Amino acid sequence: MRSTATPGFWAAYRELPPEVQDAARKAYRLFLDNPAHPSLPLKKVHAREPVYSARVTLGFRALALVENDVAAAAS
Repeated sequence: MRSTATPGFWAAYRELPPEVQDAARKAYRLFLDNPAHPSLPLKKVHAREPVYSARVTLGFRALALVENDVAAAAS
């Protein structure tokens, strides 16, 4: 699976506390190595659209629209 991020995602990312940014980078590296890694529970969060959530920390999630084997992170 490939990934991309919207400009809105990057704007929101820059406003996160540094420790959450670090956790997000770590989670993303795990995702690149293995999108099905057990510590990255990807959960479908919309009944009709391919919108998924992945845990970054207990209080932060990343959302992505998954289409044609591409996960597009959004804010």
